[in-house]
Amino acid sequence: MAYKITPQMYEKIKHFARFPQTGVSLRQMVMFGQNPSQGTLLKATQFLADELPIRIAHRVKELDNLPHNLSEMPSIVRVKNWYAQSFEELINFPKPELPQSIRERLFATSNPSNPSTTIMSTATKLGHGYYSHVDDIDWPPEVRYYNEKFTKLIEAIKRRHDPVVTTVAQGILEYKQHKKSTMIDTDIQSFLDRFYMSRIGIRILIGQHVALNRLPSRPDYVGIICTKTNIAKTVQEAVDNARFICEEYYGLFRAPEIQLYCPEELSFTYVPTHLNHMLFELLKNSLRALVELFGDDVDEYPTIKVIVAEGKEDITIKILDEGGGIPRSNIPLVWTYMYTTAEAQTLDPNFSQSDFKAPMAGFGYGLPLSRLYARYFGGDLKLISMEGFGTDVYLHLNRISNSDEPLH
Repeated sequence: MAYKITPQMYEKIKHFARFPQTGVSLRQMVMFGQNPSQGTLLKATQFLADELPIRIAHRVKELDNLPHNLSEMPSIVRVKNWYAQSFEELINFPKPELPQSIRERLFATSNPSNPSTTIMSTATKLGHGYYSHVDDIDWPPEVRYYNEKFTKLIEAIKRRHDPVVTTVAQGILEYKQHKKSTMIDTDIQSFLDRFYMSRIGIRILIGQHVALNRLPSRPDYVGIICTKTNIAKTVQEAVDNARFICEEYYGLFRAPEIQLYCPEELSFTYVPTHLNHMLFELLKNSLRALVELFGDDVDEYPTIKVIVAEGKEDITIKILDEGGGIPRSNIPLVWTYMYTTAEAQTLDPNFSQSDFKAPMAGFGYGLPLSRLYARYFGGDLKLISMEGFGTDVYLHLNRISNSDEPLH
């Protein structure tokens, strides 16, 4: 049976939505190290048990107050109910029963100037900071059991929210059909930016916590973060994937060549899957522009160039193609959701994959979502086009790693 928000639960959601969200930086996430103690993981568990309901409550409240009757679209209601159900499960998750000696040890590492918000009982209020080092002692089984139970809960929440991107996209299509309009208002664009950015943050916090609790220790990795993400290898992997997809889609014997200019040993701290995802989307756009400009029966296409530059603040990846460019009047549109130059596709409302596997070619989500992923860790994505020649895309990646999440 579909979940429904009760009036009592909605009051709790409104209460939690009054609390500010707490940002986390990439550097803080890396501080856990490869083998965090159960006590350190427990502190992170308590942070998420406090923080996730606040973030989710903000989203439910916003989903309920969208302009132009968007909140009433069936797919938007479905997403709102998923978020509310996850909120309820989090606030009803039982608190840990810990021996007095363990509570005292945990209190000793708490930050008394930044107390936890509302959901921790007095006995187990551990401070609202994401990372706190706790010495590796002989932790009682209750600590490991509590960490494991919470990890299972947030894994289930992450799975429930897998189809959010495609379901919201379906809601936007319902809205456009309802309004008999092909364009989306700027206030809805702003909502989508905020909503998807928040979703990225929630999924990273969950993914990192699950990895810290579950995955075996790997060299140069802290959870899902690689402290030595090799740029050349990551770009080459995205190149191979994008060219393969291009050959399959257009039936080409050989996709356009992509030439990489990058120092072989250049590496920095990042989430490799995110970098791969952004590069794949950008390269796919360049390949499609070339094939659709020159046709699928030419012997040779102009080479796409990928140039990587290392600065003190940023690592910048520039992708240059000669795919004809974009008219200047259309440049603002490429950052809007549901804008695409590809042939329109039909969304399956029952599609249940995450945004990394969603059928987004032809939905106009590749560029705006990639820009959000870049901005999440303090970077950016810029596009400069020369109509009649080609397009240059600049992917800026913050190498300092200490900027907090952009929370709204």
